[in-house]
Amino acid sequence: MKNNLVNYEELDKIITQALREDIGSGDITTDNLIPREIVSNGKLVAKADGIIAGLEIAKRVFDLLNAVTSWKQYKSEGEAVKAGEILVDFEGFLNPLLKCERTALNFLQRISGIATETNKYVSIVAEYKTEILDTRKTVPGLRMLDKYAVKCGGGTNHRIGLYDMVMIKDNHIKAAGSITRAVESIKPRLKPSIKIEVETTNIREVKEALAAGVDVIMLDNMTTFEMSEAVKFIDGRVKVEASGNMTTERLVETARAGVDYISVGALTHSVKALDISMLLY
Repeated sequence: MKNNLVNYEELDKIITQALREDIGSGDITTDNLIPREIVSNGKLVAKADGIIAGLEIAKRVFDLLNAVTSWKQYKSEGEAVKAGEILVDFEGFLNPLLKCERTALNFLQRISGIATETNKYVSIVAEYKTEILDTRKTVPGLRMLDKYAVKCGGGTNHRIGLYDMVMIKDNHIKAAGSITRAVESIKPRLKPSIKIEVETTNIREVKEALAAGVDVIMLDNMTTFEMSEAVKFIDGRVKVEASGNMTTERLVETARAGVDYISVGALTHSVKALDISMLLY
């Protein structure tokens, strides 16, 4: 996988836990019906239009139980697929294939669903300079894969966690006393490479954040007019992110306001899985 978000050591831990959760002490159906030495051929098939992502992760699930002996993949990560298209032809041992099936599909369907949803948002604002960002609204323990899926769909990853960028939000500002005090307090403690973003809700806070010397200003739950005014005032001096209830209907007017980024929690927190099946020949 080209995306450097995916750490194979961590991926194997995630997959192993998922397999343990599903198989437990053993698959009492498969183990009592299917001898270990039986070999079978099968395919993964898209049952809906979308963006495919996670095929290599699905293969890793099968590999951890030594299930597949051959794997012929027809689609690349981030590629558009149509309902009915064959994604992969494979051969392997039927017993572990059946044990892995649900876990592999769970990963593949979720990752592809996120990629598909992200691509929809990205396509809507394609004619503008605006990038679509993800958020930290991910499934606990699966952030690496959720953010990988966003990249496959053409989106841009925001901070990965609390450790790689400063994000001063409303509760931080209340605790510090003001945006200015929060920024002045934290700046001397940071490495020069660490960016500072501040959440703002009105033009007064935007002016204060800009004067404080931040790198990114978030416009949180502002109207389109307010965002346009903020962008004009900032005038390219720092990057601008729009956030808050960013439905597909609001995307174009928000992009027209001139923001650099639109962050969308819905990419990962409530995504619909892409329908994909494993079928035996």
